[in-house]
Order: sequence, then C-alpha cells, then structure tokens
Amino acid sequence: MSEAERKDATDTIAAVATAPGVGGVGIIRISGPAAHDILLSMFRPSSPSFTDFTPRMLHHGHVLDAEGREADDALVVFFKAPHSFTGEDCAEIQGHGGPAVLAALLDSALSRGARMADRGEFTRRAFLNGRMDLSQAEAVAELIAAPSREGVHLAAAKLDGLLGRRVEELRGRLEYLRQRICLAIDFPDEEGECLPPQEFTAITQEVADGIRALLAGYERARCWREGALVVMAGQVNAGKSSLMNAFLGRERAIVTEKPGTTRDYLEEETMLSGLPVRLVDTAGLREHSEDSIELEGMRRGRELAKSARCILVVLDGTRADRTSDAPLSVFEAEGKLVEELGAERCLAVWNKADAAPLPGKATLFHGAPLLPISAKKGEGIDELSSAVRALCLKDEDPEEGDIAPNLRQASQLRRALEALDELKRAIALSVPPDLCSIHLETACAFLADITGLNSTEDTLNAIFSTFCIGK
Repeated sequence: MSEAERKDATDTIAAVATAPGVGGVGIIRISGPAAHDILLSMFRPSSPSFTDFTPRMLHHGHVLDAEGREADDALVVFFKAPHSFTGEDCAEIQGHGGPAVLAALLDSALSRGARMADRGEFTRRAFLNGRMDLSQAEAVAELIAAPSREGVHLAAAKLDGLLGRRVEELRGRLEYLRQRICLAIDFPDEEGECLPPQEFTAITQEVADGIRALLAGYERARCWREGALVVMAGQVNAGKSSLMNAFLGRERAIVTEKPGTTRDYLEEETMLSGLPVRLVDTAGLREHSEDSIELEGMRRGRELAKSARCILVVLDGTRADRTSDAPLSVFEAEGKLVEELGAERCLAVWNKADAAPLPGKATLFHGAPLLPISAKKGEGIDELSSAVRALCLKDEDPEEGDIAPNLRQASQLRRALEALDELKRAIALSVPPDLCSIHLETACAFLADITGLNSTEDTLNAIFSTFCIGK
C-alpha cells in the first residue's frame, strides 16, 4: 500500500449514497475511525433513554446541520468494524430524499471532520480491508448498472464470490504445479519430487478447460451486459422508422410520406422481450442516389449491419407483385442483402400487413424467417420482439449460477490461457523445468489479478474511478 493509501485509510469519508434527484428517502454514508463520533454529534435522539448507538439497530431522531440546527427527521444506524460494508466503523443517515436536505446533512458531516469520498472509495476500502475480492468489488458496479433482470442475476452471482472462488480454484491447481517444479529443481536426484509429465499435462489441460468455460460465460453474457446490436435495413419508405417508433413506444424517428427521410442512422437503447438491445434505424437503400449524405448514411448502415447480432430486413408489403407467381421477386435488393449478411442473422419483416397481407403461406425469405407486422398499428410487434430475442441469444440464456466475467476479467483469462499454451509447447519440446515455471508463474499472475491479489495501484484506480461517488 502506498503512502497516500495509508494516509487515506486513516481518514473518515462521507458522501450521498443515493442517486441524484428527488426521492422519498436519501442516504448519507460515513466510514472511518471518526464515524461514530461524527454521527453522535449530529444526532438528537427522540427516545429519552438513548445513551449510545446499538450496532445494526435503527435509531430515530433529528439530525443537525453544520450550524447545529435541526435539518431533518431521520433514522440512523451505526455499524461497528469489522462488521460493515467497508470493514471500518460505518454510519448511515436515512433521511428525506431532497437534494437540499441531503446537501445540508453531508455538509454537517464534513464540518465535523469527515472528508468527501472519492469515486468508489467505500467499495475500494471494502476490498482493501478484505471484505471482498476485486471481482466482487467490480460486481457492485455491474449490479447497479445492470440493464436487465438477467444482468442483475449474473452480477449477483459474482458479488456472492462465485467468479473469485472459481478463479482461485484454478490458480490453486497451477500453484501446486509450481511447487512441484520448485521441488524438482531443488532436489533433482529425488525421483519422488518430480511430477510425472502425464499428470503435469493433465492438470494443465484441466485448468485451461476451466478458463475456456469462464470465457464462454463471458460470450454468453455479452448481450445482457452490453445490449445486443439490432440493425434495421431495407428500401426507403419500407417503414423502418415506424418500426423503430413501435419498438420504443414513442415518436423517436421522423416518419413522413417522403422517401429517404432518414439519411443517417439513429440509435436507441430499449428492451425487447426482456433483452436489452441497441436498436439502429439505418438510411433506406436506393440503387441510385446523388445525395452524398444519403450515400454515406447507407455505407454506415451496411458497416453496422456487418457487426449486428440481428438484422431486421424490412419489406414494404404493398410493393409485392400479386399478379405474378413469385410476388416476393420484387424485393431483389433485400434478398441480396440477406444473402450478403447471412440468413442466420436476419429476420425478414413483412410490414404493412394490415393493408397487404403476406401472400400465400410464405414463411422464409432467402432463408431468413418471414414475419408479418403492421408497424403503424402495432400488430405483430410482440411476436417480432420474441423472434429478435431468440435469434440474438440462440439458446444461450444465462442459467442460475452462470459465471460471467467482464471485459477486464476476460482479458486476463485470455492472457492466462496464452501462457498455458506456451507452457504446453515448452513441455512438448522438453524445455527444462525452471524455464517451464516462468509460463506457470505468468498464468498464475494473470489469474491473481482477477481477484486483486497482485493488482497494481493503476489498475485499482482505473476500476474504482468508474464507480459513482457514495459507493
């Protein structure tokens, strides 16, 4: 721990712990060695028998501002170290949730010796005091920012320590191998100290498989953590903007009878059948255009579609040639788009089905499922939302207890896996044990960084700077 951290550890910190704005309840959190005395000096109990705080019990009374005037009628609670979130003496004032009253209560705590907490400083102290590992600390922020119930469940599993325990199990297997290598180096004549190559390789493979399983969990959870990219494409005036408005439940995109109203792409976040998505309305396709802005919009739309989880190819049902044996043949450009992007990532959306029902019993369009809707009337939107969810997830719904590393953790897992691959190559080439141990040490270090055993101050600063103040 650096000198600055040692100095900070002796400070008492305070902050508003509830979200900005007006609410029914607002909380001031205080943590540090002076938390008890600060709370006691601010508090005027309503009970005449009150002498001191009973840890973990709510006490009712009035809380004073910096000038000693009654500022709020509140409940207060004191947590004695180490039985608190931060592992330190900690206090909470649960008052009314108005910005002015919370500012007055916070100013009162600061005037009595506390200092303003930095971003994520409460959680950082919990980590430094051994109340949680680094993966659990990151899960606090992930839980707060979770965009869906599934995201909440995934973050809660990590907050419970599921990821940290699994990573430590894997690291423990590698540490065992390191110990055996050290013994083999120190006692080269003792055959019993040298682990058989087959067992050494088997343990290495088991750990590598465990890391791959965690990385698979990262990929499965990306939709729930980041939101699936869903791009709407099709000819001008097919109804893409109307469909976007239907999904959002509000008038976000401009809808007119004039073709080509959307010349750049519009992006909004929403939920479709419980799945968080990034919904993009792209410029309508034209075979010929003299408008440089519109051409650039179409180019950007195609680039987005290439990286999308799901592409909604919107067809204007009123354009179908019902006089021919192939009424869908008029949608040549849309068909080429499906084939170019891959039918497995596309849903063909037959819009304006209220005015032009889907001809015959068509269920596929160039291999992509074909779904009739009316964006204007809101018909078929729920069924389309369910189809989008199913295509984006492809039976990869997270299960209870599933482990979902975040981007930083996945990066460290990949680096550990690369070190193990180097180790396997070294074993195959009969590299001496002392050189093999370097790869083992590297893999262990990357795994240890996930739980914070050897994380640098720069890493901790980068992580906790993303937290809100008060958490």
